[in-house]
This record gives sequence, C-alpha cells and structure tokens, in this order.
Amino acid sequence: MAAQWLMVGELALAGLSLAPFALHRFNVARWSKIPLEIPAQNSNLQITILLPVWNEALVIEKKLADLAAQEVKCDLVIVDSASDDNTVKIAESWLADFPESFKFTKIIKMPTRLGKTPAVILALDQMKDVEGIIVMTDADAFLSQGSLERIQHWFSDATIGAVGGTPQRVGDLESEKSHRDIYTILRSGESSFDSTPFLEGSLMAWRAGKISSSDLYPTANADDAQIATAIRLNGLRAIHDSELFFTDYMPTTGKGQRRQKVRRAQGLIRLLARKRKFWFSSRVGRFGKILRMNAWMHIFSPFLMFGATIMAILRNISFTEELAWLSLLEMYCLAAWLLVRSQKGFTGVKTAGTILFGMENLFIAMFTTARGKSLHIWDQHSDVREEISK
Repeated sequence: MAAQWLMVGELALAGLSLAPFALHRFNVARWSKIPLEIPAQNSNLQITILLPVWNEALVIEKKLADLAAQEVKCDLVIVDSASDDNTVKIAESWLADFPESFKFTKIIKMPTRLGKTPAVILALDQMKDVEGIIVMTDADAFLSQGSLERIQHWFSDATIGAVGGTPQRVGDLESEKSHRDIYTILRSGESSFDSTPFLEGSLMAWRAGKISSSDLYPTANADDAQIATAIRLNGLRAIHDSELFFTDYMPTTGKGQRRQKVRRAQGLIRLLARKRKFWFSSRVGRFGKILRMNAWMHIFSPFLMFGATIMAILRNISFTEELAWLSLLEMYCLAAWLLVRSQKGFTGVKTAGTILFGMENLFIAMFTTARGKSLHIWDQHSDVREEISK
C-alpha cells in the first residue's frame, strides 16, 4: 500500500513539474505560426554602443575592430569595472590610433568592481541625454555583418522597445546545443505572442530613455533579462530576433559551462520572483501569461521534480513487480539526465535530458541563493579569452 501511495505522489509531482514545459512548448508552436516580420523601413536612429568590460586586455582590440567594421557608424561608451589589467590603456591606445572608427567615444571608469549590473546602472545614469538606440554587447561577442542596420529596421516599428540577438556559439558541448535549440524556439514564440522576458546581453538593443537605472536591481545578475522585462512593463515590446546573429565562445569544459548556467539561472529566478505581482496582472496583458509560465518552469518545477525523485527512491527501496513499468520509466529519465550531463546525449533522450539537466542547474541556483550567496560578481572564464586571442 505504501508503494502505491508513493507512486501516486511521485507521478503527481513529476506531472506538475513537467506540465509547464509541454504546455508552453505547445503554446509556442501555435504562436510561432504568425512569425514576426522585420520592417522594411530603416529608422536611421542614432546608435550608441554600450560595452561593459572587466579584464578584457586579451580581446578588447579585436572587439573594437569588430564594432568599427560595422556598416553603421556609432557612438561608443565603454564602462570599465575597475580592471586590474591593461584593458583601459589598450582601449585608449586603440581609439587614439583609429579616431575615425566612432563618432564619439567615452570611457567610464569605476573605482571598484561591483558586477556587471551596477556597471550598466552607472552607464545609464551617465547616458540620460542619449537619443536613438542603445546597443549593449559583451567583449567576447562578435557581431555578424549587417547587425546594426538590422536593429535600426526593427525600431521603425513604434511598438518595439527592445531586440535581442541569437548566438552562434563556438565550443558548444552537446548539452548546450540542445539547450540553445529549445531556448531559441521558446523566445521566438514568446516574441510572436507578445514579448519575451529573456534576451541575450551579448547583443541586445533598446530605445534610449525607455528604461532608467532604477529599473535594475544592482545585486543581481541577468541584467539583460532585467532590461527586457523592464521595457515590456514600461509599455513596449521586447523581442528575440532569430536572424540577428552574433558569435561568442563557450567555456571549454563542462564544469565551466555548468558554472555559467547556474549563475544565469540564479539571475532569472530572482528576476521572476521579484516580478511576481505581474504573473496574474491584467495591466501587462498577454505578457502576464508568459511570466507565470516561466516562473512555473524556473521556480516551482525544480522543487516538484526533487520531491518526485525522493519519492521514487523511497518507492524503489521496497521494489514490487507490479510497478516495474514505473522503474523502467525512472531508469530512462536517469539515463537521459546522465547522458546529457556528460555530453553524450542522442536523439530519443536529448529533450528529456536537457530539461532534467536544466532543473538540476535551477535547483542548485536556488540552493545557492538560499545560502545567501549571490553570483552577480563572477570569476571570468579565462579559457574563453585565451581562445579568442589566438
């Protein structure tokens, strides 16, 4: 009898945990039937590049050359988080050697390192008079040709407040490829329906003056998602462009990629929790549905799956043949999780393994937060910078 009740509890918790993934994927498929179309007209709005940096001496010259090679000439604002290498010196030297690369340049120097979000907040405070479009990009991300002009086209639509790009990642491990495929599908569908709360900070743009520094939470990461959500809550749309490409580099080890995912997960969880009053708010319209579905997947699903796992362990202590089918299903889930986690996933286990691996990272992020540890100031992935500089 105990095994039967444990089975019921396990299936109920697992079902509640996985239901939002299936439901949201179904909804996204429907929403994507009416894809977003980029406006034919170019807004010709002025673009100001915001480039946050910290210890980027190995890549800063390559990054500046990449921006200068774009077909749209821009202003450039660099905000340096108290680098202790030669990042600022190298940037100043490069800008002096190529003075025609940008219309206007400014380097903001922070006295101490506080994390990327405080750096962005400081930059926004000093960019209050900027008009047009602000494009934020990372030092280790490189834009495809035509990116800035494509961004200008999007902003000829007066309802668009923010646009995010799509990564073409170098050094993807197997689990990352599967995760990114799912991510792109979800973000594109949410954008077609209304807006997405999550954009890629390696290349994102927003209308100048439509967010302020007070919209961002300084002791949290995921500044890109904070900006995207703030833009939507301030009345404009935040969309993912699946054809606005940039190239960036993943950490070269599975451990490095997991560390990156847990840090990102913590930022998204904290953002969704802070915006909980909008989950069922009629004021934000369709966006409320997107927020609460993501909250279910990012906050509640990992706890529910953890509970289901505990019940599965307890039930299998007293194995019964009549529930052998459930043990086989559990073995499949365990195998899928382990294979994807070890970068050995294949068709038939990839989707399930990616979801379960994602829940593991989310659960670790929540446990880390519960311990009072914030990951908004992080250790740089030095292997990535070394790879780019070759």
